[in-house]
Amino acid sequence: MMILRKSARVNARVHVAAATVVASLVAGLAATPAAAIVRGAENGGPLKARTVMVLSKGGGVCSGIVLARDAVLTAGHCVAGGREIRVHFRDPSGEPVLLEPAEVATHGGYNAGAIEARQRSIDLALIRLPAPLPARFAPAALSAAKLPRAGTPVTALGWGTAAEGDPKTMGTFRAAELVIVEPYGPGKILLWAADPSGLGKRPGAGVCQGDSGGPIVRGDGAVIAVSTWAKGAGNSQCGLYTQGVLVAPQRGFIDGTLNRWGRTAEWR
Repeated sequence: MMILRKSARVNARVHVAAATVVASLVAGLAATPAAAIVRGAENGGPLKARTVMVLSKGGGVCSGIVLARDAVLTAGHCVAGGREIRVHFRDPSGEPVLLEPAEVATHGGYNAGAIEARQRSIDLALIRLPAPLPARFAPAALSAAKLPRAGTPVTALGWGTAAEGDPKTMGTFRAAELVIVEPYGPGKILLWAADPSGLGKRPGAGVCQGDSGGPIVRGDGAVIAVSTWAKGAGNSQCGLYTQGVLVAPQRGFIDGTLNRWGRTAEWR
């Protein structure tokens, strides 16, 4: 797995969450440039109402997946370390809303030093909200199926900027059409995806900073994986590979946490 804070790089790989929040989004949270779905397109489909942003004081911006009106699935590194976080969306008038979590549960297999140590990490977390999200939000369905084969189309979605280093485009929900690849063989924990035109050999569409915690979905919209990491070419941080944690193998953590909160996820 992957951990890269904003002060470091590891072989041009970047934590998908790593940048900071545009000040216009949230008063009181620090703001420096961030990036997200590169070469993606604005998306107003059903997944937009099944996602939120997860912001952290001092700088982080991530995406999150609504599993219940008061429960959000995101990447573990978005909430790790006891950082102060808020779930963010805009009300119908366009005003920002910030919700302080009632509880955060990070997967026991999350390892903040996984990249440097070349160890496994299950980069997932769940956030319980103090009150339900507005009625326009709906739970996302999770995929109980095994990892599809290489070449299967998937879509990665997130709330970050359209290009690296361009924070002015932050806060628009975008999607990138990708295909599953297997650069290191079939995965049992991780999903790898790339732009179908380059297959990880040439830069193309993919997730980037700000998209951690966002959904990677199959054709029917069910979430296969949670975005956590990206790799770029040369000095770029994104555009070659998109990586996510598969949700089906982590059903025990997801269902167990939600059950403790009196909630259930939709699996199909």
